[in-house]
Amino acid sequence: MLDPVISTIEVPCGQEKAFTVFVNDMGSWWPLDKRAMSLYDGQKAKALRVEPKSGGTIVEVREDGTEYHWGTFREFTPHDFVSMDFHMGLPSDKASLIEVEFTELDAKHTRVVLTQSRWEAFGDMAEDMRGGYASSWSLIFEQGYKAACGE
Repeated sequence: MLDPVISTIEVPCGQEKAFTVFVNDMGSWWPLDKRAMSLYDGQKAKALRVEPKSGGTIVEVREDGTEYHWGTFREFTPHDFVSMDFHMGLPSDKASLIEVEFTELDAKHTRVVLTQSRWEAFGDMAEDMRGGYASSWSLIFEQGYKAACGE
């Protein structure tokens, strides 16, 4: 069993905004030009469509309208916690688990802890998937998301 990937950052906004930006505005901070299923086909991703609720989905929409299902929200507790099955275009039985906790430090600062686990769902690809995500969260979460919270 592989250890989870854990990324902890402090964002320059209150807890409610930190949660809202993470969930509702995911398309504004996720680097679709670098991390998208469309890129595997030499295409461009147009947007992410996010249904911010328990059972809601995260879907990448390609410029030609093709859709890739990335994940489904399992738990949704505004403005404290969200978890999702995350498989970014792979079959849903190959989903890791992402859990994100939001803790207000003061009115303008929130600690956000992202934990990704359940690597065994990827079978023989588990170690490679863990390594790829571990390096990607720096760009996606620590840079993109954090910057979007400060805007």
